[in-house]
Amino acid sequence: MNKIAMKTALEENTRAVNQTLDRLLPLDSELPESRLEEAMRYAALGYGKRVRPFLVMASAALFNVPEERALRVGAAVEMVHAYSLVHDDLPCMDDDELRRGQPTVHKKFDEATAVLVGDALLTRAFEVLAADDTHPDSHVRIELVRALAEAAGPTGMVGGQMLDLLAEEKALDVAEVTRLQRMKTGNLIGFAAEAGAVLGRAPETSRHALHAYAHDLGLAFQIADDLLDVEGDAAVVGKATGKDGARGKSTFVSLLGTERAREQGRMLADQAARHLEVFDEKADPLRDFVHFVTERRS
Repeated sequence: MNKIAMKTALEENTRAVNQTLDRLLPLDSELPESRLEEAMRYAALGYGKRVRPFLVMASAALFNVPEERALRVGAAVEMVHAYSLVHDDLPCMDDDELRRGQPTVHKKFDEATAVLVGDALLTRAFEVLAADDTHPDSHVRIELVRALAEAAGPTGMVGGQMLDLLAEEKALDVAEVTRLQRMKTGNLIGFAAEAGAVLGRAPETSRHALHAYAHDLGLAFQIADDLLDVEGDAAVVGKATGKDGARGKSTFVSLLGTERAREQGRMLADQAARHLEVFDEKADPLRDFVHFVTERRS
């Protein structure tokens, strides 16, 4: 699959995920709390490449999981991701005014609403996973809830965000940055890649292969992000660039240098693709995806 075909596949996936999010995040303008619902939809539907839902869909396809089930899990992951961005953008965190070229939630609405939006999207995600429509087997639903909670909680994304805040006050080495980014970014990507195997009740060997793929993909993805912060055009990226350097934060690029970081990203992308050999050509979308996202310009 070439870059144009991969872009088309991502666009088709985005449309399907957005339709699911639209259904799962209804707006009732008659309700007094409709401002919250409007802001939730703005946060979840307003922007994003739907990277994590694509991983759910592509991994689910390996095990012939019905598309509607995979879309519900993909939408739940996107809600968690969207919540994390809303909170990340707050003045008490990264203090960003733009996200994908649009005003961040606290700028579009207000800070208090943005906090509530994050809270609401996070809890709605688990409500979706726990519903019978996600999977008829309660054990599968419980495993999805457990795995997403672990990926998003204090030993995952939230813990990684705490480390990221501390990194503004302390220089980190490569091992420490790797752990930070694995927690902050990689664990949620890992959940997305393994979710298809959970939905398909796949054997442990399949889950291990997807876990290894996601581990290397997550680091390669973050290196690409670090490169964009240094080399990217804010108008194309859709948010301010150069902020990590201005804050003196340790990143893969600051520690390794631009060219070595780029080389490391390519190595990780190739390594991620090799973990999928057990699935033969059925995993081609996942193989193409890892190179597409690590070479992105936005």
